[in-house]
Amino acid sequence: MARVNADPNARAAGDAPAAYRVAESADVAADAVIGDGSSIWHLAQLREGAHLGRNCIIGRGAYVGAGVRMGDNCKVQNYALVYEPATLGDGVFIGPAVVLTNDTYPRAIGPDGTLKGADDWEAVGVTIETGASIGARAVCVAPVTIGRWATVAAGAVVVRDVPAFALVAGVPARRIGWVGEAGVPLTEDAPGRWTCPRTGRHYTETEGVLSLEDE
Repeated sequence: MARVNADPNARAAGDAPAAYRVAESADVAADAVIGDGSSIWHLAQLREGAHLGRNCIIGRGAYVGAGVRMGDNCKVQNYALVYEPATLGDGVFIGPAVVLTNDTYPRAIGPDGTLKGADDWEAVGVTIETGASIGARAVCVAPVTIGRWATVAAGAVVVRDVPAFALVAGVPARRIGWVGEAGVPLTEDAPGRWTCPRTGRHYTETEGVLSLEDE
């Protein structure tokens, strides 16, 4: 089940060809680039020009669209749909059955009743920054950006940008709190000052923007 990455520029430690795993039932385009240590599981589809970093996991039945770019250590869980031209940073989590859309005004046909083709619309993408997580069955309606280390709750519908470290939920999604890198909700120690109960790191909130105090 192990294959060698066709990208001659992709190398593992010691300059050996980068190896990855692809299930026999997966559909992977010949020009897709898959980083060392990544796994593409049963019935998943990886389209033309998609680019995965190292140690990524694409779950059963997941779809990764043409030209989608994904950083290292990402997880795309079962039956998630990542439509092009989505961009995922390092360490992004995409939960089961999540949908990242790519059409602002979707229509199957034009005003004249004819079937729309690839040239009849311009794809717009979802951008997800480092460490962010999208919960099961959430929908991110492009174009939106999910900030670093943010968390989108299961079943949420995101229609506007999500700030870094924000916890959003609902339809449409609204911020209901803040989370740290560990993913757990932060505790407010004083007005505008937050602490992660797991890591002990401190954050400062200024006009709706959260930042680490030691950065």
